[in-house]
Amino acid sequence: MNMSFKPDKISVSPPPTPPLDIRPATPNDADTMAKLINIAGEGLPVYLWQDMIEDSETVWDVDRRRARREEGGFSYRNTSFAFGEHQIMGALIDYALPDEVEPFDPVHIPAMFVPLLELENLAPGSWYINVLAVFPPFRNRGVGSVLIRVAENNAREAGKQSVSIIASDGNPAAVRLYERMGYTARAKRKMVKDDWENPGENWILLVKTL
Repeated sequence: MNMSFKPDKISVSPPPTPPLDIRPATPNDADTMAKLINIAGEGLPVYLWQDMIEDSETVWDVDRRRARREEGGFSYRNTSFAFGEHQIMGALIDYALPDEVEPFDPVHIPAMFVPLLELENLAPGSWYINVLAVFPPFRNRGVGSVLIRVAENNAREAGKQSVSIIASDGNPAAVRLYERMGYTARAKRKMVKDDWENPGENWILLVKTL
């Protein structure tokens, strides 16, 4: 008797992680940084940059200007690129949060930033992943996981005992990635959106102890 078997599900392995080089950004990478920062922020950066335009600038000029700064969270000095297949695949912006909580007056802070600052203040002294972004053609290939491990190595070299990241619950794929890599949700805060469109409702602070 000739019998054929048809499985209910066909298991498809994800594409292998491409060989990657990790290299630091330079001021000349400001344009690529701007694109990846906006991807990581799900459009929030472009929304915020509109209020920072000077003279004849575009919103992209604003971020390029900020990326070229020597100081500040979004400086090129805090940025690393995943480079493979002769092109930039993704970016990481990471740095240490202050050891002591920095109080702030919500009256003097744009409302959209308040929940984010509140969550940052719940992880003082941690190594903070501010931006983790991969260009769409290279997603689901392990690039993000490699960049997270780079951040964790940076944390260890800096003598930090934990790594933190804030994600939107409107991006469940990102949250699942962090959880698979050992990050645990510690707190959440309601988003303040104004006119920014995003499917999420809450910002989530995730932390991993090294």
